[in-house]
Amino acid sequence: MSEQDGATATVAEVTVDLADADATRAYGEALAALLRAGDLVVLTGDLGAGKTTLTQGIGTGLGVRGAVASPTFVIARVHPPLPRADGATGPTLVHVDAYRLGSLDEVDALDLDTSLDESVTVVEWGEGLVESLADDRLEVALRRPRGADAAGGTPHAEHAEDAAAGVRAVTVRARGDRWRGVALPGTPGA
Repeated sequence: MSEQDGATATVAEVTVDLADADATRAYGEALAALLRAGDLVVLTGDLGAGKTTLTQGIGTGLGVRGAVASPTFVIARVHPPLPRADGATGPTLVHVDAYRLGSLDEVDALDLDTSLDESVTVVEWGEGLVESLADDRLEVALRRPRGADAAGGTPHAEHAEDAAAGVRAVTVRARGDRWRGVALPGTPGA
């Protein structure tokens, strides 16, 4: 769909290389500093690319309760905010894994739109399924080299499956007016 057909325009985009899982969590924390209730973050990437790792950083940055783990088998996990030193609380984190969802009807059955205004909603594997929930959103694509890419030449099995190893390329696309003028982490001068 083109922007003339009603798609939400990209207002900012940045690509950042992250050295490992720790850097991926740290980038998630930096993103969390920009997030507020009502924000939708759509994550894409192969298995082991770092989607849950990035969400762990977002959870830490938002200061939510509970360990952020992949919601693959429960589909969605809700992490309420912990009180801050000043007594205030941030938004709840709703972490969704849409991998097993096959249609918009199945997404609708989760009632994500009922909690969207009060929460930061992060959806793994959500591309093509959840964009209708919010015109304003962050689309985050993670790519981790495997095989030949990770080894710098010939494919090597020892480089293909270590989820914590390898540089990840993370591309963040900010869509909609909410993100206009917001400097994404990794943007020069941000």
